[in-house]
Parts: sequence; structure tokens; C-alpha cells
Amino acid sequence: MKSVNIVGLKKDRKALLEHLQNSGLMMIKKSDKPAEGFSKTDMSSQMQIFEKNVTVTQQALKTLESFAPEKKGLLSSFAGRREIDPDEIGVIATGAGEIIKICNEINRLNKQLADNTAEQVRIKTALVQLEPWQKLDIPLSTDDTKTTAVFIGSLPKQYDEITLSGELAQENPQLVFDFEIQFSSKDMTCIVLFTPLSQKAMAQEVLRNLGFAKPLAHTSHTPKEKTQRLNMKSQKLFEESEEAKAQIISYANRREDIKNTQDYFRIRADKYNVISELDQTKHVFALSGYVPEEDCKALKDMCERVACCYIEFDEVDEEDTPVKLKNNKFSEPAQSIVNMYSTPSHGDIDPTPILAFFFYFFFGMMFSDAGYGLVMIVAIGIILKVFKPEKNMHNNLKLFQYCGVSTVIWGLIFGSIFGDAPAAFYNAFTGADITMAELLPWPTLDPQKDALLLMVVSIAFGLVHILIGMGCKFYICFRRKDYMGAFCDTGLWMLMLAGFAILAVGMITTKLVMYIGVGIAAASALGLVLTQGRHKKGILGKAIGGIASLYDITSYISDLLSYSRLLALGLTTGVMAQVFNMLSTMLGTSIPGIVFMVVIFIVGHLVTIGLNALGSYVHTMRLQYVEMFSKFYEGGGKPFEPFSLNSKYFRTKNSK
Repeated sequence: MKSVNIVGLKKDRKALLEHLQNSGLMMIKKSDKPAEGFSKTDMSSQMQIFEKNVTVTQQALKTLESFAPEKKGLLSSFAGRREIDPDEIGVIATGAGEIIKICNEINRLNKQLADNTAEQVRIKTALVQLEPWQKLDIPLSTDDTKTTAVFIGSLPKQYDEITLSGELAQENPQLVFDFEIQFSSKDMTCIVLFTPLSQKAMAQEVLRNLGFAKPLAHTSHTPKEKTQRLNMKSQKLFEESEEAKAQIISYANRREDIKNTQDYFRIRADKYNVISELDQTKHVFALSGYVPEEDCKALKDMCERVACCYIEFDEVDEEDTPVKLKNNKFSEPAQSIVNMYSTPSHGDIDPTPILAFFFYFFFGMMFSDAGYGLVMIVAIGIILKVFKPEKNMHNNLKLFQYCGVSTVIWGLIFGSIFGDAPAAFYNAFTGADITMAELLPWPTLDPQKDALLLMVVSIAFGLVHILIGMGCKFYICFRRKDYMGAFCDTGLWMLMLAGFAILAVGMITTKLVMYIGVGIAAASALGLVLTQGRHKKGILGKAIGGIASLYDITSYISDLLSYSRLLALGLTTGVMAQVFNMLSTMLGTSIPGIVFMVVIFIVGHLVTIGLNALGSYVHTMRLQYVEMFSKFYEGGGKPFEPFSLNSKYFRTKNSK
């Protein structure tokens, strides 16, 4: 990585920034204060406009997706962004104003629909409230006359004329009244009550005791007339809503233009953000940042081609420098796994090549079926050929394609091709009783019969994996000239683990090998006791620290046992596949049986592929992150994030 400083004429600023953004070669360094003699330009108001336009287009696209969903193929997500010519951005800019107007109109129509929906809910509620009053021929808001008090409302239980008269008279025998029951149900009785105006207060007291409540629907029209008006309004709102939906759908053919416009304003917002970071005078501007060493010439040539500028490259301060990983085609797909954990710092080594090998290796051992691996290789190959996905998606797919190759190899070792499908179908159609071991022309390992052997092999692979991680730590300490840390804190533990491994081999071979293992382990343990307390004070503290360090052996044992999941996942894949093969042949070889066989075989193995591929992916990552990375990897680096086209829907032909 190199630091780069560029000074150019202000009149060339626009062209230079556009080419920098399109190329994605350089990461812009941000600074809070301008250099002496320079100033910074406040671009916040322009950026707010651009960001507002991005939001407007996002809302419009969301609305269009609700009423006119975009038709996409099942595998369309692999295709990536649409590729355009850089000159096409100018065409998009020319029509941006019109598209924003269209987006505002779509959003206005959507708001109208939301308002209409809310109003329809209110109308529906009002109609429910008016329903019991349909027989009433006076408005619900009818006031008292000169001589008569009028009460219109409901009581909270069912009454008929006799029971209601009795309760009213019982509440106050002096009350003179007349009433009509408009509606009566189990939980409510709607009434209109008339009393002399002089007894209004008395009537109010009686009705209050009975739980009287005025209707919520307060209207100057009769309930029947009000219902008709509400129904007419509801119909009008429905027609308006249908018209608004049709208008929104009519803009579906502008979806691509809206996407392009959104990207255009997103790009402009990013560019103006960079402009606000530039050191500027009346006539010149200056910017600084980072560029990968291999891209220095390309950056220099591009800057000199599009602008009159001065460009200078210099060495970097490793503490603040971003990190860009660079690996070969075999390892590059695994960079996403490393970055998912953390970008390596400058004090680390790039673990991608090591991780890539073991990721493919362990995934294949867990998935462990040649048929499934072949499906992965072929399917991903077709996707790569047909859709030509962008770099990140391409790398992710290649990761699984390489895992598929490993899966095929391990499947052949375990004698698993869609489980025991070849043997199961041969037996079903011939009546024979042959196994996969007898059918295949090479020797195989059966995870079910050779489980103990495979357990030992899994732990052995785990030991190699851990030792390589510790070897990386040894190298890092040695590179930092921390020789005591390399030899005492890492080297001795490596020797002890190697000693235990030799001891284990000796237990099944010769005593001499066992004694050699014991000697190495004992000498390493003694070395740990003598050195691990070296940072403590006093002889007693050093001794206790050294002895206590031996307790860490339990951690290493736990880590090694974690690799038993290699056997467990491989066994699970094989057993599930065999179960579905057995189910598929249950109905025999009749025509219905063959149909059943094909359906169960396809569905069953798709389920097995989905579940076990996910399990293999997750557990393989765990072995990398927890068991190996914990031995040497610190991470915490700052990723290289170049100034580039931060677009969602399109990319230019020469962009990275």
C-alpha cells in the first residue's frame, strides 16, 4: 500500500473526481482540519438534497413493488448490477428532474391510498354504529323542544317495553315519560325517551343509573340518510383508490429509470461528500489517500490523462494504513470468510491461504457425498457461465464450487454417491443384496462401520490444523523479534502437543515411539513450568505461574475434541441420504412405485443438501474462527474502501 497526494486545478476537479470514482483505485483520506493556506467547502445542503432524492426514489420503488411487483427469475440475484457505459450517466442526469417528479407523484398517490384506507375504516366503524338506529326517523342529534326533553341513546342490556317501563318507574315513580325501542339485542337496547322539559334533570338521573350512553355517531341526518351518504362516500373513495392504483401501475415501465436515478443521486452524494473533504483554494484543490502499490501506475496515468495535476506517492504509516487482501484464484474466494471475522492488521499475517485450504478440506469431509459435490460443481458452473456475476458474488460461488470438489473427493473416499443410491437402486431392480463397498472398484471408508477410525483421523486433522495456527503465531512473534514469546509461549506448546501425538502413535505401534513421545511431552512441560511464570514477581510467583500454565492443556484437549464434528456431520449426511434412498424404494419397481421413487429421491436429497450444506458451512467456519484463529489471529485492521461508484442497480463497464 502507498500513500498518494494529488494537487490539481480547480477547473479539473469534477472530471478528476468522476474518473476516480469510476475507477475505484484510491481510498480518500479524511481530515478534520484543512492544511495551512487551504480551506474546506461546506456541501451539506447539496448532500441533503441528493439524499432526499434517494429517499424519494426508494419510497417510489417500494410503492411500485407493492402494486406492480417486478418479475424476476429464481436465479436473477446472481446476475448482479446492470452494466452501462460511463457516458450513460450523463443521460440519466438529464432526465433526473422528470423522474423525481414521477416519484413524487407515485408517493403522493400512495399517501392518498393510505388516507383513503384510513377513511374507509372510519366509515365502516360509523356504519356499524348506525346499524341499530336504522328505524329511527329523526336525527341522532335531535335537540329538546320547548316543552319536551329528548334522550337518544343505548342501555347496556336487553329490554322490552314492559321491563323497561318497570325499571324506569322503579327508579323514580314521579317521572313522566314515553319511549320507543329502536333496537334490542343481548347486550344493548337502543331507545328514544321523551319527558317533560321540567323533568329533564330527573330523567338524566334515572337514565344514568341504568347505564344510559349517547350514540357515538352524532349526525344532523336521520340514521338511514346518514348511512346512504356514508355508503356513497365509501364508493367514491373506492373508485378514487382504484384510479390511484391504476396510475401507480402505469408508472411501472419507469422502474428502471427510477433505479438509475436513485443510483445517480447516491453517486452524487458520495462525490459531494469527498468534495467537502478536499483542501481547496480559489484555483487549486488537494486530496490525499491510499492506493495499492500495483495500482499506482494506473492511477498516475489516469490522473494525468484527465486533469492538469501533480501526483506524489510515498511510504505509509502502517498503524493507520488500510489493508487490501491479495490472493491467488484458489484462496481469493475465502477472503469473504476472513473479512467476516475481521480484516487482518499489519501485525498479522494474511490467513486466507491457510483458511481456504482447510475450509474446502473440512467442508468436503463434513458434506462427504460425491453426488452432492457434483451437483454443487455443475450448478455453480452453469450459474457462473450464464449470469456472469460480479466479483463478490463470483467469489462466493467459487468458494462453494471448490467446496464441491472437496466434497466429491471425500464422497468417493467414504463410498457415498447420493448416499447408497447406486446400491439401493441396483438391489431394488435386481433383487440382489449388494453394498456400496462391493459395488465400487476402490477401497472405501464407511463412517458408520469405521466410526472409531474416522474419529481418530478427525482429531489428527484437528491437531494439524491447530499446530499450523500455532506455527503462524510462532512466525509472527519471530517476525516481531519476540523470541522468548515464540519459543516459550508457542514453541513449547507445539512440542508438547506433538509429543502427545507421538505418544498416541506409540500406544498402537512400539514402546520406543511411546517413550519418545513421553520424553518430548515431559521436556516441554518442564520448559513451560520454568518459563511461563517469567513475568511474575518472586521465585514463588514464577513457580506457581509456571505450574498453573499446564492447566491450559485442558483447553487444547477441548479444541481437539471439537474436531469430532467432522465425523458427526459426515455421518449425518450419509445416514440421511440412505434413509431417503430406503424410503424411495419402499413401493417397489411398479409404475406407481417408480413415480414415488423419483419424487422421494429428488425431494429427500434436496432437503439433505440444504440442511447438511448449511451445517457444514457453519461448523467449518467455527473450526476456523474458534479453534485456529484463536491461536494467532488478532484482526482489527482497517479495510481498504476505495472511492467508487456506490451504486445499487448499475455499474459502469470499466469500474472495479
